[in-house]
Amino acid sequence: MKWLRFACLNVMRNRRRSLVTIAIAALGTAAMLLAGGFALATYQALAQSSARSSGHLVLAKPAQFTQDEATPLQFGLDDAAAIKTRLLADPQVRYVLPKIEFSGLISNGDKSTVMMATGVDPDGEFAVKGPFLKITEGVALSGPGGQAEVMLGAGLARSMKAGVGSSLTLLASTTDGALNAMDVTVKGHFSTGVTEIDKRLVYTDIATAQKLLNTPRVTSLGVFLSSMEATDGARQRVAAAEPALAVKTWLELASFYQSVKDLYDRIFGALGLIIGVIVVFVVTNAMAMAIIERTREIGTLRAMGTTPGQLLRALALEGMVLGGAGALLGAAIASAISLLLYLMPVQMPPPPGRSTGYPLTIALSPSMALATVAAVVLLAMLASAWVARRTVHQPVVVALAHV
Repeated sequence: MKWLRFACLNVMRNRRRSLVTIAIAALGTAAMLLAGGFALATYQALAQSSARSSGHLVLAKPAQFTQDEATPLQFGLDDAAAIKTRLLADPQVRYVLPKIEFSGLISNGDKSTVMMATGVDPDGEFAVKGPFLKITEGVALSGPGGQAEVMLGAGLARSMKAGVGSSLTLLASTTDGALNAMDVTVKGHFSTGVTEIDKRLVYTDIATAQKLLNTPRVTSLGVFLSSMEATDGARQRVAAAEPALAVKTWLELASFYQSVKDLYDRIFGALGLIIGVIVVFVVTNAMAMAIIERTREIGTLRAMGTTPGQLLRALALEGMVLGGAGALLGAAIASAISLLLYLMPVQMPPPPGRSTGYPLTIALSPSMALATVAAVVLLAMLASAWVARRTVHQPVVVALAHV
């Protein structure tokens, strides 16, 4: 504690220089934490979105994940209802949602275009997944009714000039390879936020999709668990209970999440490295100036019996005080900005390829803040010790004669 007190007193000898050093260290720490917090918030949002879209686990026949189908639902599940019942017996499983994915044509009588269609269980899909679609007109699909209904992507609805209540025709190949058509009514328009997807995507209910494709099969089952952390354990149990099926986690199917994470890891890793180098140079410069000014003082202390190791420790502690004060101040600044963004939301512009923006959020984790502060303090101590090593080992006579 005595040496730490001496270090604090020495830092305050030149307050202006110390305050500038602390301010730069604080800005550097805040920048690293804000960049890391933005990346972490993005990872969390993408992970939740991916899991909510597909389910924490996805069950299908193994060929569904490795081969292309020659006919619709060639690798579909025949006994989806029985599998769903068995899955719901697991205490961690909250919901099991069937899905049918197929493609075909959609026509308004005058114009036909390619569609990418998804058959879902409306009562569960929109209740379990939450507002993953933005309804722009009309209402969402509901349970089985008296007529076949669809929801259209906003871009597709404009292309087909189909308003709510309009009649359209779906055309698709059946599992037998024949062409089938079905008249449907438009119940609503939606936007996924991705313009290109909105130009092709159609939602309908499972019964309508099965009737159009002439099959009782479904493409896959999405399993929704009580929490993200339960994914690995549930996968092992489900795989053991259903050995004939392939079980994939949301992470294995979330290629967009993986791509964004790899990109951000590189970008913010390089940014953190650059900021860390700047902080090191600033602390090094401040300590170098302080040591040059105090060379004769260091020589006097050596003449009085102070060892080079003790001097090196004292100067390293001064670097620790500068870096620590700056790092703690930077962490406080980052925390204040993160809290301010929750109280006063800032909307980010739409990223490339999307039609909607998203709120800017900074997710600061205690472990990330602790690691960043510790890294800044350690770098400041090492920089101070490195720049002081030559001076403390000078001959006493040379140090006392320094001008």
